[in-house]
Amino acid sequence: MNGATRGHGRWWRPRSLRTQLLLWLITLHVLAAVLTAWFSFLAYGNLVHNALDDQMRLVAESYTGSDQPKTPREMDGEAAFSRGAFIVQIWSADGTTLRASSWPALSVPLQPSIGFSDVSAGAHAQSSWRVFTAEPGPRADQPRVQVLQNEDYRRRRALRRALLEGLPIALLLPVALLILWLIVSAASRSLRAVAREVASQDERSPTELSLARVPDEIAPLVGAFNNLLSRVRSAFATQRRFVQDAAHELRTPMAAIGLQIENLRSHVPAGEATERFNQLEAGVTRAQHLIEQLLHLSRQDAPQRGAAGERVDIEVLLRESVSQLMVLADARCVDVGFEGTTAAVVFAPAAELRSVFDNLIDNALRYAPEGGVVDVRLHTFDGHAVVDVLDNGPGIPQAAMGRVFDRFFRVPGAAAGGSGLGLAIARTAAERHGLRIELRNRIDSRGLMARVHLPASMAQ
Repeated sequence: MNGATRGHGRWWRPRSLRTQLLLWLITLHVLAAVLTAWFSFLAYGNLVHNALDDQMRLVAESYTGSDQPKTPREMDGEAAFSRGAFIVQIWSADGTTLRASSWPALSVPLQPSIGFSDVSAGAHAQSSWRVFTAEPGPRADQPRVQVLQNEDYRRRRALRRALLEGLPIALLLPVALLILWLIVSAASRSLRAVAREVASQDERSPTELSLARVPDEIAPLVGAFNNLLSRVRSAFATQRRFVQDAAHELRTPMAAIGLQIENLRSHVPAGEATERFNQLEAGVTRAQHLIEQLLHLSRQDAPQRGAAGERVDIEVLLRESVSQLMVLADARCVDVGFEGTTAAVVFAPAAELRSVFDNLIDNALRYAPEGGVVDVRLHTFDGHAVVDVLDNGPGIPQAAMGRVFDRFFRVPGAAAGGSGLGLAIARTAAERHGLRIELRNRIDSRGLMARVHLPASMAQ
């Protein structure tokens, strides 16, 4: 619980590299724009401040050094606040009386100190003012001059200049994001190509991924994955060799045991001994069937060397499969029949196709009850050819339907005799050549239907 709580409190980070790059780029651009605007505000503000101070001094000196008293031209507050116009005040020599002012409404007293100062005044206390108080003239009766300018105007002018400096970076942000998006998309194509190559791998014979078009940053990852694939291939090869060697080693002694059992049949007395002998014979037969299935499975798992496909008539193939399994049908007293209402040809190795249908028919015969019925039908469904193998056995519980294709899986409660490999072999061979097997319990009657969808591009 504590770990979960700590996990929720961590800083969120997107899993997508593209999203991370975009977020970092946006952050860096915004930060650069803000810093540029800030430094521009400081630098230009200082420049504006000094320049306007010099102008205020010149205006004050022009009034102070004039032999003829000059009267400043009146203006309104709009000029002072919006345009930063200089406000000139003419005071008496003793600094007690305001003789003239370009904006009489502004009441700022004559500052006692000579030079620049900052004040807030009267009804306009919410605004600060830059004030320059000129030195007294050489004559005792010469008026005093004071020049004022609104400080807010100076700050607005510096801020406007700073925003203009940061505007190009802000305008560049969408263009940079688009360029980055295109670059990352182009770079991620190689990643998607690697992903497609990984997804198309055959689990029984994985091959190494090519490093030709892989970016240098992910080349170590692909190399490590190739190393893993090499170990997986080695493990599969070891497993196949073990199964083949074990099956081959068991095949000969089991065949000898079967022959000895057949020779002993005439020597077994009737009664309980015969019943026990039949059980022994059934067990040996099942073991021989399992060994054959293991050999078939090991050959099927071996890497394919491009087995040559051939034109296989499905109707002929099904008739041969039914005829070959007729011995098993007779032994179980199962009525097996074939019905073909369409023509279908598939280009694939005949032995691979035979393993698909042989295992499905064999599975149906083993699970059909004695005296039951197994039907094999070749017909058209939804516009393409399918093969249905139907029996009237117990069917498959819905809970076990998802595992019936697993190797060595047997439905709980099923009768003994199968190896648990038939459906796995059938599906592997079917998928290798574009066929699809569908299993479902029959709705109209008791039993199971195994439907093989033939490739639409190959069936005719």
